[in-house]
Amino acid sequence: MDWVSERTRELLYGTWRKQRGWSPINVVSADGVYFFDSSGRKFLDFSSQLVSTNLGHKNTAIIDAIIEQARKLPYISPAFTSEVKVRAAESLLKVMPKSIRKFFFSTSGAEANEAAMKISRMVKRSSYKILARYRSYHGSTYGAISATGDYRRWLAEPNVAQGIVRYPEPYCFRCPLKLKYPQCGLACVNYVDYIVKQESNVAAIMVEPITGTNGVVVPPEEYLPELRKIALENDLLFIADEVMTGWGRTGHWFAVSKWGVEPDLLTTAKGASNTYLPLGVTGTCKDVSDFFEDHLFAHGHTYEAHPLALSTLPAVISEFERMKILDHVRDLESHLGKRLREMKERHRSVGDVRGIGFFWAVELVKDDKNTPFADYEQRAAGEVSEVDRLASKLMEMGVYVYNGPSWLVIAPPLISTVENLDEGLNALDSALKYTDDKYSK
Repeated sequence: MDWVSERTRELLYGTWRKQRGWSPINVVSADGVYFFDSSGRKFLDFSSQLVSTNLGHKNTAIIDAIIEQARKLPYISPAFTSEVKVRAAESLLKVMPKSIRKFFFSTSGAEANEAAMKISRMVKRSSYKILARYRSYHGSTYGAISATGDYRRWLAEPNVAQGIVRYPEPYCFRCPLKLKYPQCGLACVNYVDYIVKQESNVAAIMVEPITGTNGVVVPPEEYLPELRKIALENDLLFIADEVMTGWGRTGHWFAVSKWGVEPDLLTTAKGASNTYLPLGVTGTCKDVSDFFEDHLFAHGHTYEAHPLALSTLPAVISEFERMKILDHVRDLESHLGKRLREMKERHRSVGDVRGIGFFWAVELVKDDKNTPFADYEQRAAGEVSEVDRLASKLMEMGVYVYNGPSWLVIAPPLISTVENLDEGLNALDSALKYTDDKYSK
């Protein structure tokens, strides 16, 4: 380790891991789709860091917007307003689903989700329960981790918020109801109506349109419209968590648009500022905003609507338009998907490939029964899986890929060229020999 890595190890925590053996790479610069460490090694950023640097590293237009705002007004209390607040909100209206008309700004996806949960409970008043899926991640703060369904919630229990009710996810490769799509008749979503009626006091349904870190689970075409219909029929608020799926990742500004769904609340972060500054967004429909005309909006904090963070929003949207990013993603989606599906045919350890746009998962299995290499139990125990080792081998080859217990998340920056995609895919194709060798019939 160089001295920066060594002092980091001594003074700071590595998140979601045991601290012993942690040896963080000291990154000294980044540009476009690459980042560089202190020894001069170059890495292709094949997961956009945490599926967040959608426009790549060191975008000058976004950086210039931050600098200009820093010179003008680096901070003012949220009790006041400023031009940057209005410009940010106006720019969002151009790209959000038509149902979303008013915004609350925070500093992360977790805080955006916290705000959405609190708003739902304030609006619905006597109803307080929020439906959230098992395989989900909504953030690590108190309320957001309570809504989270994966192992990260386990580690926070029993001290989590009450009033969260679980419903199953449309994980067709490993159906939680042990059914086969399409013969299942979308049992997983139809079950939600039953849950609502048996629970009572339900305020909202919360959903990642496409499951993010828990394996990029893309729902069947009818799933999200049916879930929205259930919310409408039961007078529930519909919260779309687009922290990871927003900002062009699917070839649409937001994933709900792929299915023609308009939510009551939409949360996002990450790509909103290209993660150059901490920024979370909670958007609300007119019915919600009208409620607060005569009721107290009981939420807020010091860094709310921070001018520097908000300066990035118009710049991000302008860069998307200038570079025609949505068209670019849709144009290259077939190339990325085709090559990944070819790997499934070629590598016995690849159990499933799924995704849309520039958002894909490669799920690894260790035998012909599709047994995962690891699952949440091993993750919660801090154990290293074979897929972790596969990701390490890719790093040795100069390609960074985010991974779960038994899957890789392929989410390159949206500015990636065919050549960039092929660079990462060729490395992956070669590295998969490692998990193939661990496969047994």
